[in-house]
Amino acid sequence: MTALRVLLAIAEHGTASGAAEAVNLTQSAVSKHLRGLEESLGVALFARGSRGLVPTEAGRIYVKHVRLALAELEAAAAHISALKASPWSVRLHVLPIIGDRWLLPRFSRFAELHPEIDVQFTTFVTADTAETADGVFRFGEGQWAGQCADYLFGRDVALVGTAALVSRLGGIQTAEDVRRYTVLDHFQTPLRWSEFAAAHGLGEFKPNHTIRFGFYSLVIRAAISGQGLALVPRRLVQDELESGRLINPAGLGFQSRNAYWFTIPEDRPVRPGLAAFHKWLLAEVQAP
Repeated sequence: MTALRVLLAIAEHGTASGAAEAVNLTQSAVSKHLRGLEESLGVALFARGSRGLVPTEAGRIYVKHVRLALAELEAAAAHISALKASPWSVRLHVLPIIGDRWLLPRFSRFAELHPEIDVQFTTFVTADTAETADGVFRFGEGQWAGQCADYLFGRDVALVGTAALVSRLGGIQTAEDVRRYTVLDHFQTPLRWSEFAAAHGLGEFKPNHTIRFGFYSLVIRAAISGQGLALVPRRLVQDELESGRLINPAGLGFQSRNAYWFTIPEDRPVRPGLAAFHKWLLAEVQAP
């Protein structure tokens, strides 16, 4: 394993001295590990060039596969570590919009009920973080291989905007009127407006102007500030609709096939901490 890490360090830094510093070994130890690998494979892995050590063709092939192999081993170690975690520890991957608009405002209630449970939140998702989390909040149609999925909310999508914006262009009586407005969109849910158009028989939907955002929370904030109309799961803007900061003109919206779900790996035993959180979560979703 040390020799393989040495190999990757040389490939990254291009010198034995740089690799030695990266893996906390002496330069001579690095050279020794590299010689050992080359002798076992019977081929040179690096050649000396004007800028230092450069991988040979064999070296490039070997480095590529070593990176993949070490990544798999690290993922396996993380998975095993999760299996050995405290029964009262829960690691959750939370979509930022769910955390910001729905979960965290309610989470104090769970913390008061279960002070003995240590909940850890992660938001940056890769295949590895999703696999090592005890539970994952997801957006989609509800089917993921190897996962048990519980529907939370999100199918009820409402057209929202400020009252001032809607009245500025004469109001909205039908879905056809939406074309006159600026609409707000999210790069990762580009089908929202086409779904809206299909639900209301509009054919091809071409609004007056479109502003796109990389974060769904920014779509909602832009709608609240009067920059355009947005299509948002009603549950995420319930407070703003009740207070009047946003309105749902003419009650327009649609039922989406995509929504928010909470998933738990099928092949992992459910520890007491996760079971308590799961039960609380489903009760919160049902609460008014």
